[in-house]
Amino acid sequence: MIDWNVAVQAGTRLVRPGPQVSHEEARAVVAELRELSRDAHGHVRDFTGMASELDPAPATIVDRPGWIRANVDGFRVVLEPLMEQMSERRSPSPLGGAGNVVVQAVGSRVTGMQVGAILAYMASRVLGQYELFLPPDPSGQAPTGRLTLVAPNIVHVEQELGVHTRDFRLWVCLHEETHRAQFTGVPWLREYVQDQMTQFLLASDLDPGVMLDRIRDAAEAVADAMRGGDANLIDAIQTPEQRKILDRLTAVMTLVEGHGDYVMDAVGPEVVPSVEQIRSRFQGRRDGGSKLDKTIRRLLGIDLKMKQYAEGSRFVRRVVAEAGMSGFNQVWQSPETLPTHDEIKEPALWMDRVVGPRAIDVAPPEASEA
Repeated sequence: MIDWNVAVQAGTRLVRPGPQVSHEEARAVVAELRELSRDAHGHVRDFTGMASELDPAPATIVDRPGWIRANVDGFRVVLEPLMEQMSERRSPSPLGGAGNVVVQAVGSRVTGMQVGAILAYMASRVLGQYELFLPPDPSGQAPTGRLTLVAPNIVHVEQELGVHTRDFRLWVCLHEETHRAQFTGVPWLREYVQDQMTQFLLASDLDPGVMLDRIRDAAEAVADAMRGGDANLIDAIQTPEQRKILDRLTAVMTLVEGHGDYVMDAVGPEVVPSVEQIRSRFQGRRDGGSKLDKTIRRLLGIDLKMKQYAEGSRFVRRVVAEAGMSGFNQVWQSPETLPTHDEIKEPALWMDRVVGPRAIDVAPPEASEA
């Protein structure tokens, strides 16, 4: 269904080059990011109280093509077993065996080019990520995940914003290390996310008539986004069952992203003196961009991700303010204690269900757009 080699080739060919720096400057950036990821790990562990790894490996530093290759590797780990199941469920081609092979080969190359183009766009924007799904370790041990930072993008943004470089790099590391704490300190979380992704993909409707309707919906979404509307491709191609699953998946991702944003700002003043300036300028960058860039962001659902940061951060701030960090950390007890979509929008609902009566009734702080 997807030619992954084509995806890598297309992505690395289309991705824009990063900022021009000397070899000495590049080596210095890599060394500092590795050091700061270790520093950030300690700050996050102390602040959140989460039982994450005691002495994790420093972040893996990559360039834009390296990020594309790493993500294709992750996609293959998750998607290839599912694609085999979906292929078994699909009706055979009326062209017969040979014709079916040709159709699949052509289709997989086209899809590979599409995936590569999307990755090329994303590769110039992502600052870092915690990679949940990795190829098997040569030693035979199951990999637990990897923290990755995209050095050219971090350098590009800090130059664009005109902020203190060490402060900005540590600030980014605080966010990404929070994700490492979440997925190494909460034993069931990785499996839960993978299970929701699996259910989402297997809920695809492979009926040709329904697929045609999905294509029409996708075309309408593109037209709406070009007119400045709110439609996006993710919503357009979902089945009703997938929408239910995506609600659960979106809720947990809103939580983990918002938690990362909350921690990077809350830890910030102690270790990142210019955190307020960085947050203000970074938020302005998130909200900006050309008309074309905004259209692409709407189509790919990136604007929805930005909304997740804001909603999730407000949820965490409100719960910590009223129930303390230990009260908030009850969110990690089990899948049943995760907030629903409605509870993220109204944290009191989650606290009533999970935390119970609070010792004092504290007025919630004013929401910000962090």
